[in-house]
Amino acid sequence: MARHILVLNTGSSSIKYELVDMRTRLRPARGLVERIGEERGRLTHHVEDEPPYQVEARFPGHGEGLAAVMEAFETAGPALDPVAVGHRVVHGGDRFTEAVLVDDGVIAAIEELAPLAPLHNPVNLAGIRVAREAFPGVPQVAVFDTAFQLTLPPEAYTYAVPREWGVRRFGFHGTSCAYVSRRAAAFLGRDLADLNLIVAHLGNGASATAISGGRSVDTSMGLTPLEGLVMGTRSGDVDPAIGGYLARVAGLDAKEVEDALEHASGLLALTGTGDMREVRARGDAEARLALEVYTRRIRKYVGAYYAVLGRVDAIVFTGGVGEHDAATRAESLAGLERLGIEVDPARNGAESAQERAVSPPGAEVAVLVVPTDEEWEIARQALDLI
Repeated sequence: MARHILVLNTGSSSIKYELVDMRTRLRPARGLVERIGEERGRLTHHVEDEPPYQVEARFPGHGEGLAAVMEAFETAGPALDPVAVGHRVVHGGDRFTEAVLVDDGVIAAIEELAPLAPLHNPVNLAGIRVAREAFPGVPQVAVFDTAFQLTLPPEAYTYAVPREWGVRRFGFHGTSCAYVSRRAAAFLGRDLADLNLIVAHLGNGASATAISGGRSVDTSMGLTPLEGLVMGTRSGDVDPAIGGYLARVAGLDAKEVEDALEHASGLLALTGTGDMREVRARGDAEARLALEVYTRRIRKYVGAYYAVLGRVDAIVFTGGVGEHDAATRAESLAGLERLGIEVDPARNGAESAQERAVSPPGAEVAVLVVPTDEEWEIARQALDLI
């Protein structure tokens, strides 16, 4: 008998969903509702071995979007009877160290934390509220991106700023880090408790995390997901004085600077596109500089986290870019051979969707590619909890 978890990842204008069979690890259905709130929205629903079921309509809000998802299951299948609904929630502050069953108190806490993730927590909550109405009596589980990172020691999460500001490093991509670190240990045939890893999650958002014994000890993202590596549209590390400088010389206010650093920076600012595939395809001087900036930042963090950990057993690449862009992997680790870090060109260049080593056989530090599966991790944590 199937044991299904429905996983919902609610974005500002989208609902990504997967139905996960926890007995077989198969995905009987998955889909995406796009352009919620716009004139022309679209739902695409995939069922195993069937052509996609699509609906184009206006979805005024997330309630209408989730209603369309329910209708897609009724029309195209499979039967929807989940034992739980797992929700991705971006920011849990320092209150949520693990997945929790959703109740009114949890909803109130996530709402209070919205200023830390104003683009994410409110829409995550919208998905939770709609799902509670759609599935009365079915456990709703919130899984937080920040939870895995709350093992950071004080010297890693403390900013040298006035205490009354009440700010600290949180870090993100925790669901991905939890999954790929466990898979990396299995691939290496080692106990995760004995491993030191550096996980590079490279997608439109990008981060590096130092993991010792299965616990995060440092991570590149900070109070928000803006700090750290260069990303598709986010700047990553910049001089904090940029805001004040632009206020003086360009008349920009804090909101304008923040919006630019979040949505108009990174690869987009350097090349006109935030898509790594398009940057790679260009090959002009502007694109080459952008790639050098991007990979140099990763290399800098790898070196820093090697120093933090003292010993590194493996570097793990994941995320859309980390999994599929061999050149980024090679360029990010170039010149680190004296640290025992090396990429084998043939292994690295071979296309594969599987977990694999791209370092030479017997390398001192394994370089791995581990496709992330955040939906499975959310489903696993939800099932463990209930």
